[in-house]
Amino acid sequence: MRAFIEAGMELQDSSSGVLDLGSPAAEKQQAFSSIAMELSGNTTSNHTLNSTGAESSWEISDKTKLCRFLCYGSEEDIYTARELGHVTIDHAGALLSLLQEGRGAEVVEEIKRFAQNGCVVRPGPAFFALALCSQHSELKTRQAAFKALKEICRDAAHLFSFIQYKKELKEGMKCGIWGRALRKAVSDWYNEQDALSLAVAVTRCKQRGGWSHQDLLRLSHTRPATDAVALISKYVTKGWKEVQGAYADKENSEEVVKVLSYLEVVEKVKHSRDETEVSSLIEEHKLEREQLLTDHLRSKQVWSALLKEISLHSILKILGKMTSNKLLEPRSSETQIICDRLQNESSLKKAKIHPFSILLASENYKRGQGYQGKTKWEADSDILKAMDCAFYKSFMNVEPIGKRLVVAVDVSTSLTSVVPGTAISTAVAAAAVTMIFARTEANTHVLAFSEGTVVPCSLSADMTLAEVTVELVKLPSGSTDCTLPITWATGNKKYIDMFIILTNNPLWTFTASPVESLKKHRLASGADSKLVMCGLTSIGHTIADTEDRGLLSICGFDLGAFNIIRNLALNLI
Repeated sequence: MRAFIEAGMELQDSSSGVLDLGSPAAEKQQAFSSIAMELSGNTTSNHTLNSTGAESSWEISDKTKLCRFLCYGSEEDIYTARELGHVTIDHAGALLSLLQEGRGAEVVEEIKRFAQNGCVVRPGPAFFALALCSQHSELKTRQAAFKALKEICRDAAHLFSFIQYKKELKEGMKCGIWGRALRKAVSDWYNEQDALSLAVAVTRCKQRGGWSHQDLLRLSHTRPATDAVALISKYVTKGWKEVQGAYADKENSEEVVKVLSYLEVVEKVKHSRDETEVSSLIEEHKLEREQLLTDHLRSKQVWSALLKEISLHSILKILGKMTSNKLLEPRSSETQIICDRLQNESSLKKAKIHPFSILLASENYKRGQGYQGKTKWEADSDILKAMDCAFYKSFMNVEPIGKRLVVAVDVSTSLTSVVPGTAISTAVAAAAVTMIFARTEANTHVLAFSEGTVVPCSLSADMTLAEVTVELVKLPSGSTDCTLPITWATGNKKYIDMFIILTNNPLWTFTASPVESLKKHRLASGADSKLVMCGLTSIGHTIADTEDRGLLSICGFDLGAFNIIRNLALNLI
């Protein structure tokens, strides 16, 4: 594994694995020479060509726009990090066009593909699109949408979101949403689940967005398919006392007995004030935070039980609050549990936690204050050390894209500002991004550029984040020219699948656009090269008004940005 990482970090021609186009093919040599001359100031091409010379291969189709919408909630070529805007019909022009063309079944398949393969940055657009398909005039589209409901809305929160979107789409119309097809689909969602899993679902997420399980079971007229589902339905709609009265003296099946026992535990916890009893029930039955009372969450003993099973993602989100509430104190058993889990490779692998998630959480925890409200805390040094260890160990969770990359950092201005919505500086963010790609992609060039100068950076596999940050900012500052990484690749006869350019400058201020340079590199190399421009401090402006499918802008940076880059590289958006 170490040999693989070191090979990926090596940024020299002889071992990087990036295709040297200057060797056997004389035609490629001539093409590169020609393009290099053009980049010095000669003619430019008006069309983007693929390796066969065909025009319009980079046009943005309605299918591409749909995939963008499903991925990050917009059909545009710009992703704004940490933006949580509500999805509306105004965002879904291409989706509507595809439905009008009679391609509804195809749309539903795309929704399933994105939702099931982890391609989405935000889940809301997929639920919205499914809701829209379920209300389309074409019968086949509606049938496909309702059939896919169980596969796309896999937990209760998803189901509530889907129902809310249907309600919003029906507003202003005289008819309601609860037709026969929706009633059957919702009934199937409840009836076709494992009974114990359903019991967990209805007690963990009871309501969301104004909808509850009681609402859905009543409005869908659900007829339970099994005795166990009938039990859960009665519990949700009538309450525990009704269940006790109905099942106390009955001879129940094994499945019903299991569900009854689980619901009894949930009710016991709900009414218990004994910390020891609650802690014991949590550990024995793997109860979750959402199934407890607010008073329970003020107890250190209860948290000690929860911390053994709670997801690492949840732990990272609430570290500050737990420290502020003195639930985590220096050298305490609770603190040790968290440190052990953060440094355990099996736990990190099971959680599939990304190193950038850990970095964002670590910098926020180190900050000692939340972004909203008055919550403050003093960061625990042991937890910070554990998070630092977890950052490096979690590189194993990054799945390689398998493409030839250039990751270029613009050091023309100081990288001391902060990425919007985070506690991380742009210098550290740029260093982390380059580290992640350099360590996980075998064919990566890392470049620093400024004022007409491009410097390849040799990053070794054992370098720390701080050392990589220092390596990147060695170059003196100057003016910004984001064409430099692309012209460097063309001039040095490198075959590049994707350019990832990180800049501290607003994306709309560039005097020279890298778009034309990208087109020339495609022509010279025959590669289907793509470009992602990351404006680390940008707040919503794109680099250029382009209809090129291979170009995307990222404003700010968050974990979702990695998903965007991966999806573009693999032609998913």
